[in-house]
Amino acid sequence: MRKYYFILIVTTIGFLTGCTRGGNKDNQFRIGFSQCVGSDQWRKSMLLGMQRELSFSPNTTLLYKDADNSSEVQIAQINELLKEGIDLLIVSPNEAAPLTPIIEQVYTRGIPVIVIDRKTSSPLYTAYIGSDNYEIGKRVGQYTANMLHGKGNVIEVTGLAGSSPAIEREKGFYEALKGYPEIKIIAHLHGNWLKDKAYRELNNLPKEVRASADVVFAHNDMMALGSYECFKAAGQLSRAHFIGVDALPATGLQFVSDRILSASALYGTGGQEAIQTAMAILRHEDFKKENILKTVLIDSTNVDLMKLQNEKVNSQQADIVRQQKMIDTQRRIYQNQSVTLLIILASLIIAVILAAVTFYYLRENKKIAKRLRQKNEEIIRQQQQLIEMSDKAEAAHDAKLKFFTNISHEFRTPLTLILAPLEDLLNNPKLNFVTRNHLNLIRKNVIRLLRLVNQLMDFRKIELDKLQLKASENDFIAFVTDIMDAFKDLAAKRNIDFRLLTKEKQLLLWFDVNMLDKVIFNLLSNAFKFTSDGGYIHLHIAQQNNSNHVLLRIEDNGVGMSKDTVDHAFELFYQGEYENYKGSGLGLALSKELIVLHRGTIQLSSEKWKGSSFEIRLPLGNTHLEPQEMVSTDANTQVPYNDEKIYTEELRLESMPLPELASVEQAKEHTILIVEDHADLRNFITAKLSPAYEIIEADNSQTALQQAFDTIPDLIICDVVIPGKDGIALTNILKSDIRTSHIPVILLTAKTGVEEQIEGMKKKADCYITKPFNVQYLEETVSSLIANRSMLKEHYTGELPANLKTQVISKDDKKFTTGFTALVEANLSNEHFDVEEICRSMGISRVQLYRKVKALLDVNVNEYILQKRLQKAKYLLKQETGPIGEVAYKVGFSSPAYFSTVFKSRFGITPKEFRER
Repeated sequence: MRKYYFILIVTTIGFLTGCTRGGNKDNQFRIGFSQCVGSDQWRKSMLLGMQRELSFSPNTTLLYKDADNSSEVQIAQINELLKEGIDLLIVSPNEAAPLTPIIEQVYTRGIPVIVIDRKTSSPLYTAYIGSDNYEIGKRVGQYTANMLHGKGNVIEVTGLAGSSPAIEREKGFYEALKGYPEIKIIAHLHGNWLKDKAYRELNNLPKEVRASADVVFAHNDMMALGSYECFKAAGQLSRAHFIGVDALPATGLQFVSDRILSASALYGTGGQEAIQTAMAILRHEDFKKENILKTVLIDSTNVDLMKLQNEKVNSQQADIVRQQKMIDTQRRIYQNQSVTLLIILASLIIAVILAAVTFYYLRENKKIAKRLRQKNEEIIRQQQQLIEMSDKAEAAHDAKLKFFTNISHEFRTPLTLILAPLEDLLNNPKLNFVTRNHLNLIRKNVIRLLRLVNQLMDFRKIELDKLQLKASENDFIAFVTDIMDAFKDLAAKRNIDFRLLTKEKQLLLWFDVNMLDKVIFNLLSNAFKFTSDGGYIHLHIAQQNNSNHVLLRIEDNGVGMSKDTVDHAFELFYQGEYENYKGSGLGLALSKELIVLHRGTIQLSSEKWKGSSFEIRLPLGNTHLEPQEMVSTDANTQVPYNDEKIYTEELRLESMPLPELASVEQAKEHTILIVEDHADLRNFITAKLSPAYEIIEADNSQTALQQAFDTIPDLIICDVVIPGKDGIALTNILKSDIRTSHIPVILLTAKTGVEEQIEGMKKKADCYITKPFNVQYLEETVSSLIANRSMLKEHYTGELPANLKTQVISKDDKKFTTGFTALVEANLSNEHFDVEEICRSMGISRVQLYRKVKALLDVNVNEYILQKRLQKAKYLLKQETGPIGEVAYKVGFSSPAYFSTVFKSRFGITPKEFRER
């Protein structure tokens, strides 16, 4: 119910807010104004004109920045205005060239730009407001010429160098005086729009130059005043006349009225016009891009009229401001009264609605209470059902675990019965290499199964809290040394630096021998798996008296692990990223559980390609053990034989070399590339196929691609799951490359799903065989694919029939063959046509061309070209009656004699005899 009250209050507040704002139709606008300098009276008048015009748009904010005659400061201030989120920019550039880039940037960002008073060097702006400075200069020049009657001397005081008003006024002034050659400009000074600067520049002129001046034309009234004061101080006012520009009421008009200046050109500030244009742009109304303000020259003849007009304007503006204040007062009164009335009306509406809602919810609460009682009864029934189902699920789970434990235990008996006869057979010295190799492979996998069964049973005991610690006090140094002895032969054979580093001669520790040996055996077995020949495996033992613990660290410089693998290494059933050594994910998880039973810790630190380090910390003494967890100290500390065999036999069998084949072998016609990361399976397939085929091996996708491109085998057998790109991706690459697209590919995988098989066939695999597979089926598949490829070669060694069945050859292979044969056919008459020309035309190397043509057509490239030339020669000899020499040239032979020799050597008769028959 509170929810509905809240919605009601929010709706009412929104209604009141909307009503109080309903009378204001103008949007909120932010206009930025960047002024080049704001200290002089003319620019203050510009700002005042803007503020007067903004009084008609109360919701519009003007953000003003004064650059104080610095272009760098003005650029920074424009960037500040952009950050403040302006809707339109008005800018009076300090200088044209430096300000142009930033103004173009604002314009291209979609923000309207109004340039006022001074122009930029680019047309990229929205509107321009300003007087025609060229026209002002021209009018002053004409006035000067009339005043001097076409003869006299003039001093010109310009504004800031580089500003557009100074440049344009000077051009207009000079243009007007061009027709009066006797009027001389005797000095040209830069007053930078400042009175004091103009005074100093004129004061620096020689007295005789000032004395000869008839007119001083300053580009604004303040510089004209400075010029007047300079002449007055020098006592040279009798001759000179002073003309300025701006004609502001407080300065120029007053100076003309006081006879300080002879004249001043009216230069409108444009402040009012700039705001009018800005509001038209923001309201999407029509506006003019170029807005030129009108000008007039004011002298003693019209100065009084201008002053009266200005006073009238000021009086009207004062009336407008006073009326605006009155309107604002009335608006506030109206708004306050409206709000009061709306609050009263809203309160009445809320009271009525709340009464209705309260009555409604009184009825609804009764219905809800009834439904809640019904749901509560339903929940109680469902809870009872869940309890019953949970009991049944727990019983079923216990039954499954019991069955799992029993079946795992039963596995040990048949595994033992398999292993014992195997060891007896292996002890027979009369076994041949192949049989012994197969028996060793069986033994290795039986031991692997036995280790897996033992680990599963140990885990089951841990889950049921039936794995009881039986710790006794033993020499930890001697215990670790005994375990290391089981690996010393293997370390010596692989040239691995395998040693124990410790300062302790004897270290008594309470631990369970049968548990801890599994941990150390597992860690050492992993270290030997992932350490390359010639590496090192070091064990460090130290007594940490400060923490009352013993530290065992096993470190190696093997392949290491990624951070993700380190984070999950001790999780149950987690498998790392190494396909060659993927296990069950039980070993490290079991090791951690066994260490935890000893109240110890195990930690792993590893870095990719830099090795791994396992640290085991076990507490000293026996205070951490329960009485039932300790046994007699004279317990047997000898390492169990079964643990030694389980963890070391697999490593020894992996290091056994393959049996050497007979030293004398016949040359084998076909080559097969076997891509399989599992060494045992790869060796097994190699042993089965090597009697009939030349075998090339690869254990990852990168090596496989290199081997395929280098040797161009006749067939590829590839596992789907291999390091690097998987077998399906590898097949796609091989079938898409012109060098290897013709090679049949057999995919081997343990993935038996139909989806995986379909994906493999989509990537153009020729056959998909799932593991476990029948060896004879694999051999027959290999034989059939190679035989079919040979038939295809024979099909293409003759003339290509028109009705070629495309399903017996891939699209890429047919494209290559068709292109190759067409190229040869088109160039049979070209005696200079050779292999290099074919390579250039088809974009393939010479070696790849020979291998590809040999693989597809079973013929040499040059032999194929010769065969086609002779076939066409036979056709021409049958169909045409022209000279034999002409036929020879048509099929690309350099001379008829050589043609006859080759023809006879191939067909046993001369071309002439062939035609006669």
